Amino acid sequence: MLSKNQIKYINSLKIKKYRQQHGAFVVEGAKSVLELLASDYTVEFVVATDDFLQNYGSIPSRPTVDWILATPADMDRLGTFQSNDACLAVAKTKENAFLCADPGKYALMLDDIRDPGNLGTILRIADWYGIPKIICSENTTDFYNPKVIAASKGSFTRVRAHYTSLPDFIEGYLTQHALIGAFLDGESLYDFSFPQAGGYLVMGNESQGIGPEVGTRITHRITIPRFGEAESLNVGIATAVICDGWRRGLGILK
Repeated sequence: MLSKNQIKYINSLKIKKYRQQHGAFVVEGAKSVLELLASDYTVEFVVATDDFLQNYGSIPSRPTVDWILATPADMDRLGTFQSNDACLAVAKTKENAFLCADPGKYALMLDDIRDPGNLGTILRIADWYGIPKIICSENTTDFYNPKVIAASKGSFTRVRAHYTSLPDFIEGYLTQHALIGAFLDGESLYDFSFPQAGGYLVMGNESQGIGPEVGTRITHRITIPRFGEAESLNVGIATAVICDGWRRGLGILK
């Protein structure tokens, strides 16, 4: 059964400093937990109700994972979201290892994305469009925030992120790479020719866009043409539109 210390530990991981201290994070919901168990993440333990265990008898076997039985009331107290499906897991975070786009490939670059729901949505979009790497500014919201994990719908297991100073990263590694930034005044996405050599699709802050330190280093400014009266697009939606335009532009829809 679930102990008081385990409850305290799980709840502490909803706060960034404790996630960093313990090198662990929480995953909630049947879909996300099942994808976690099928991934290369190290899982400490899974907390589940008896109903969950009966409904998911074919859960991937992990000999080193502890399974802890909990009551529905326990899950209600532990879960951040109503849709936690009577199951959650605690897993170890991965190191902030260096990442960059492979030759001829594209990666996403995120400058100061603050909303966890937006970052989770972007992870899901990246996964959908086959972009496994994201370079994040140091002030972008934490990859392991519970809201990021929930919004990614399991895509956090297939998309990796590297947090770094973007100006330093660009100056140190990307002097010959295409940096394609989303702006309100760039070339139309539908007219732009994406370089075959690969590069980075750069998205900016929800309200301010791409900051000046990164903006001055952008090699290509593009925009999503507006046909109506809306002031702007949500950064997640904009990322999806640009990723779709990129795939279409390079003729790699399969």
